[in-house]
Amino acid sequence: MKRTALLFLAVSSLFAACTSTRDEMGKAAADRTPVAHNTIVDCPVYDGMKKTSAILAQTTTGNEVQVTDTINAYFVRVRLDKDGQTKVGYMDRRCFGERGNERGNRK
Repeated sequence: MKRTALLFLAVSSLFAACTSTRDEMGKAAADRTPVAHNTIVDCPVYDGMKKTSAILAQTTTGNEVQVTDTINAYFVRVRLDKDGQTKVGYMDRRCFGERGNERGNRK
């Protein structure tokens, strides 16, 4: 009897986790449209999510970049046109000023 109850509990938990993940994936697909933002300070665009990563481009105050994804608490994934080329990399969230302006952060 205990085995049946434990098996039922494990399967139920797995099903609930899969359903929750599917719901989150559906929401993310709707939010994947890049959102344009202007930087408020000079910021580098890195090729990784560390301040020690290589710098792909340097933005200046007022440059427009497209935020394509909010990666974590510190970085967002961006796309920008620099010197006739499109660059995709990561920028510090603080480059955009008030927290909540970049895509994915609701006030």
